[in-house]
Amino acid sequence: MDRGSFAGENPRPPPGRRRLLLFLSAGHCGSPSGPGVAARRCLSALGDWEGLRAGPSALPTGHGGAAKCQPVPLGVAGAAGAFHHVCHGPAGALASSRRELSLSAGYPQLERKRKEFTSSGSRKLYFDTHALVCVLEENGFTTQQAEIIVSALVKIIDANMDIIYKDMVTKMQQEITLQQLMSQISNVKKDMIILEKSEFSALRAENEKIKLELHQLKQQVMDEVIKVRTDTKLDFNLEKSRVKELYSLNERKLLEMRTEMVALHAQQDRAVTQTDRKIDTEVAGLKTMLESHKLDNIKYLAGSVFTCLTVALGFYRLWI
Repeated sequence: MDRGSFAGENPRPPPGRRRLLLFLSAGHCGSPSGPGVAARRCLSALGDWEGLRAGPSALPTGHGGAAKCQPVPLGVAGAAGAFHHVCHGPAGALASSRRELSLSAGYPQLERKRKEFTSSGSRKLYFDTHALVCVLEENGFTTQQAEIIVSALVKIIDANMDIIYKDMVTKMQQEITLQQLMSQISNVKKDMIILEKSEFSALRAENEKIKLELHQLKQQVMDEVIKVRTDTKLDFNLEKSRVKELYSLNERKLLEMRTEMVALHAQQDRAVTQTDRKIDTEVAGLKTMLESHKLDNIKYLAGSVFTCLTVALGFYRLWI
């Protein structure tokens, strides 16, 4: 991966001081004006330590310095993240659209190249350590304290960059992997074309045959449905006419029964009338007979009474 031009170590300063210079270009550091601006940011943040110094014996910790100098690794981390997105974007799109594509042989090689990429070369510095040491000395730190702070910052930045490099590959590795993927995709396309010419044609013929059989079956089903509908309509009409005939026959029978009932009622009325007349006649005859018997009884009684009176008068006259 191209990271810009780096400067090596500068000649050593006078005894008791070290100078390690390495500059990172503005395009890779995330700074618009080069490594000097990033260094000045760290130095302006570290200038606040002056009020916390308790004396020459008090050694400031590197944790605060690491926290103040976070913009430098964050800029590099941003560039690394963008590069990681560029590297893995096409590969991810191709991986999502591939079908039964085997990459089992490419991944171990990619992991080996990542390890070579992270471990190759000596440790790099991303800011001017000598300038930072000088600024710390100008702000009241001793040479040993300034070097300890700068070494702590360098270790923190190296640790962050190691974490970032674990997910990064070079452009050459990206292009090689992309070419491998494209070649495998082209092979898959060729296989698909061959399948389309051989198996797909057979599938199309079989599909056409199935369509024809389905059309014939559909026609047979339609004919059967029409036949069933015709038979059903005929049976329905026959049943309807039979029901009408039964209804008319029942109506005639009902009319005949009504006529017979009327005749029976009339006959019963005539019989009742005749019976009433006979009863009235018999009652009238009985009444006449009763009256005649009553007159006869009165006559017999009157004769008996007169006879008894006559006998009584005769005995009375004889007695006297």
